[in-house]
Amino acid sequence: MVKIKNSSQIKGIKKSSRLAATALQYLSDFIRPGITTQFLDDLAVKFIAKHGAVAAPLNYDGFPKSTCTSVNNVVCHGIPSPHQKLKNGDIINIDITTILDGYYGDTSATFPVGQISPANKKLLEVTKKAMELSIKAVKPGLHLNDCVGKIIEPYVKKFNYSVVRELGGHGVGLKFHEDPFVFHFDTNRHNIILKPGMIFTIEPMINASPDWRISIDRKDGWTVRTLDGFNSAQFEHTILVTPTGSEILTKL
Repeated sequence: MVKIKNSSQIKGIKKSSRLAATALQYLSDFIRPGITTQFLDDLAVKFIAKHGAVAAPLNYDGFPKSTCTSVNNVVCHGIPSPHQKLKNGDIINIDITTILDGYYGDTSATFPVGQISPANKKLLEVTKKAMELSIKAVKPGLHLNDCVGKIIEPYVKKFNYSVVRELGGHGVGLKFHEDPFVFHFDTNRHNIILKPGMIFTIEPMINASPDWRISIDRKDGWTVRTLDGFNSAQFEHTILVTPTGSEILTKL
């Protein structure tokens, strides 16, 4: 059941979302060749705690860290490690979800590490643009699929990219994951009509090849990689459906 948030809840979710966005921006200043993904996770923990919040991913269904750090062909759920050093030319997605006063805010972005290739730069640009086009399309009274899957998939296909299908966005705010599940490809399902007060994430995971298939690491049970080894990028915002359109809650 998709929950419609009241004004008090929206206010709390906005505060948490703003903190998540601020934390992500803070971490971005430290991304460079030679640092470890654990270093970034440690920074996030301290920053979030300093602002009176906690990181939602820690111990969520057994996830061992406070952020997700997904490098190159890791689609999502990358586990920060003191043994993983970033290299010049890498791309890294950092996913942050905060819990502030019981409310959740969720955001992520993919960043270049040093000088990246034209191919990686294009992947980041297209993925971010796909998210932005979808957000712009969100309006009350429309079907969710028409605003997300039908916008994102045709756009990225123009560049010979693909949309990961097994994973998607989700309702958020009172819990980490709520209804609806947000498909980023065209499902031809039209059962969810957008209404003011709905809050969910739009977070397309785009692979730099026509192959959308993924694999999950058997050892850690979390790390999701592209099946063909091509790089993947992701951008994410928490969105509020308003009476006239949408509001990005994780935008500074």
